[in-house]
Amino acid sequence: MNYFLNLLRIFFLGLLLIFLLFAGSYFYLNKTLPTGEKGAAADQLANQMLEAMDYEAYKELNYIEWTFSSLGRKRHYKWQKNKGLCTVSWDSISVKLNTTRIKKSTVSVNGLPYVDKRKDEFIRSAEAKFNNDTFWLVAPYKVFDVGVERRLVRVNDNENALLVTYTSGGSTPGDSYLWYLDENQRPVGFEMWVSIVPIGGLHATWNQWEKTKNGAYLPLSHKLLSLDLSIENLRTN
Repeated sequence: MNYFLNLLRIFFLGLLLIFLLFAGSYFYLNKTLPTGEKGAAADQLANQMLEAMDYEAYKELNYIEWTFSSLGRKRHYKWQKNKGLCTVSWDSISVKLNTTRIKKSTVSVNGLPYVDKRKDEFIRSAEAKFNNDTFWLVAPYKVFDVGVERRLVRVNDNENALLVTYTSGGSTPGDSYLWYLDENQRPVGFEMWVSIVPIGGLHATWNQWEKTKNGAYLPLSHKLLSLDLSIENLRTN
């Protein structure tokens, strides 16, 4: 009995420590979503960012291939961007994802066509992975997408930052990102307020850029707290 009671004490002590650690992290890291101002000034800053990233060159890219790596897991993408098609592969699963007509997507497992009961599950998983991982690759280019709101926010002694809110689309509509820009108006990072993370305002870096052959800019890595998000084997056409 004493042994059992000691186990219970250790268990509840562990839960208490986890709670205190989370509560401390929450109150230390959590930030309130800024308000900012809609209008011409916000749109002007967004356009300056797009110009610094050479948005016209990005629009001309027909094909982007890369591997997204995080926490030892890798997902592979072959994106025919202008056709709305992307092959999403992880583990033994490969989904030919039709991003505009999801039900037209097909699945293979270990290189063989798969039509069993988990087909829809694999397609939904591929769609969620695609939405997340393409965002970490091309998010700056999406600031004028349908359903996106832009606001100008004053930060750090009256510097300008761009608050972007996705009111529709993607896997998690309602998420907001506050973009910080360098002196050339190219992104160096953002703070995020997203539904899947309980702490608001976490910062992620966007400062390791590769210039494609046609002049667009794509990131090779991000840092989110102690988490590394890597874009590997990047190829474009």
